Amino acid sequence: MNLTAGENRGRSALALALLVPVASIGAWCYFFAAPGEAWSMAAYWAAKAWLWVLPVVWLVWLERTRPRIPKLKREGMAAGVVTGVAICAVILGAYYGLAVDWIEDKQPVADTITQRLSSPLVFWGFGGFVILLNSLLEEYVWRWFVTTRCEALLRWRWPAVFLAAACFTAHHVLALDAYFELRIVVLGSLGVFIGGVTWSWLYARYRNIYAAYVSHIFADIAIFIIGHDLAFGW
Repeated sequence: MNLTAGENRGRSALALALLVPVASIGAWCYFFAAPGEAWSMAAYWAAKAWLWVLPVVWLVWLERTRPRIPKLKREGMAAGVVTGVAICAVILGAYYGLAVDWIEDKQPVADTITQRLSSPLVFWGFGGFVILLNSLLEEYVWRWFVTTRCEALLRWRWPAVFLAAACFTAHHVLALDAYFELRIVVLGSLGVFIGGVTWSWLYARYRNIYAAYVSHIFADIAIFIIGHDLAFGW
């Protein structure tokens, strides 16, 4: 089915409206509405499931396209590694050079982490899931689906990249706000936005989800190094 430019833009706007706010709703339920309650956990995971399922349903039912696993290719992989290492270095530098001195009392953050992840072994077991699997799922949602819809909506690469990064950042702001004071929330949100810009640009430039995925892995490694320091020290 061939769509006019206006119809394609309208459909892309609808896709974004159906997907992007759900991530923030899930984060709000989990971190603020009723932390630790069964219903808030259920709402959080229901939101996650919606983010993972909607793109496939959209592709099959509305765009009449068969889903397929992207082939691994070389385009952009070097850029993914270089940007990933750079982002990892910036995150660790910002934490150890600046943010660590802003956290006057690490104990509440440590307690929150260790309540869910009681030992370094459990912490890094969960970290392996986030670093290797969750980051790939986020690339599938926020780069493949959201970035391409932003491109169809705005029709220019850089505005689409910035819009996709803003969409990606929104629910992370809530997660940061649940644990940290305002200046760390601002610094962390800026970091997430820069990461989102980098990964959306990589996908828009190379059309290779694995390039953005490799870059994302390095960022998540840095985040878990910081989390380990906050919870258990080194």
